[in-house]
Amino acid sequence: MPPMSDLTISHPETSASWPIIGAVIGAMSVFTLTLGLSYPLLALILENLGTPKALIGLNAAMTPLGIILSSPAIPRLARYKGSWGLAMLCLLFTLLFFVLIGATRRIEFWFILRFLLGVCINGMFIVSETWINQLSHSTTRGRIMGIYATVMSLGFCVGPFILPLTGFDGWPPFMVGIVCFIAAGLIMLPLRRRLPEFEKTIHGSVYRFMTLAPTLLLAVLSAAYFDQIVLSFLPLYTLYFGFPQTTASFALGVLIVGNVFLQFPLGWLADLTSRRMVMLACTITTLAGCALLPFAIQSIWLLWPLLFIWGGAAFGVYTVALAGLGDRYSGAMLLTGSAAFGLMWGVGGMIGPALAGGAMQLWGPVGLPLILGIPFALFTFMLLWRHF
Repeated sequence: MPPMSDLTISHPETSASWPIIGAVIGAMSVFTLTLGLSYPLLALILENLGTPKALIGLNAAMTPLGIILSSPAIPRLARYKGSWGLAMLCLLFTLLFFVLIGATRRIEFWFILRFLLGVCINGMFIVSETWINQLSHSTTRGRIMGIYATVMSLGFCVGPFILPLTGFDGWPPFMVGIVCFIAAGLIMLPLRRRLPEFEKTIHGSVYRFMTLAPTLLLAVLSAAYFDQIVLSFLPLYTLYFGFPQTTASFALGVLIVGNVFLQFPLGWLADLTSRRMVMLACTITTLAGCALLPFAIQSIWLLWPLLFIWGGAAFGVYTVALAGLGDRYSGAMLLTGSAAFGLMWGVGGMIGPALAGGAMQLWGPVGLPLILGIPFALFTFMLLWRHF
């Protein structure tokens, strides 16, 4: 296997189709708004019901488990049903499962429903990211992925800020999510004949693809690990230090605001300089945030800027990895690579909340930054070793 300069171009460039890319990004931004709302909403509901922290973590891990188990099947389903048809089916069933979660407070049902949500969410993200990468020009791909990540982050950012307005009791927060899923579907409807489809032939499995780009896949795992932990546990972490529930949700929003403002500059830097060095800078910054969090939490004026930079740097690893994937592959192999990204996202997202819940139950709040830093320390070592 050749050493991964995982980021070299190996297929012809294609012109960016800006209106189609914009429509796909717009639909996914509305879709992710509900996801940003749902993570703190469900965590706070379970906390209010007296659910143990470890069980909250295991319940949150059901969504990435659905992502893991569905990822190998997504490329075949996209070729069989068509990418647009698969995306619409996933959107419809995501809406259904979200409504069912709102209708019950029995955690055993939530385990099943959050697993099924993971399957459908995964299909939406794999197909949409493949479309955007396929339609992007290699010289501007980092910026396009930065715009995509910015808009996705904006959706996740707005979600937590809705909770102080709706509360987390009853149907009001769930109704916001239902409206957003319907809006995403309406945006997608007219795109049916304008989006790329993929060859019917299979070009390698997801598992074989994992041997081709280990640096990119470890980047995805690290970003997912961070993402899923902070979405589920950052609000609870702030509650440990006496902050009210509204401030706990606001803290998550501030972290996601960092994504909103920093992804495009990071993508721009990745286009102009080295993808690898931008990844390394993001990884070291994320590690520094883990070390500083226990001190910054003592002062709200230190906490907000730390969360802003921390969130942007951690998710920037994923933004640059997406651009690197599009540099190397196109067509069916790009779809397979996107599914491999989905698989690694699921792995990182599943082990993260489970480990964080257990760490916080054993060691208290100090367990959160300790457990968050582990994959980024490993990834930093890998980037330094491979670069030098």
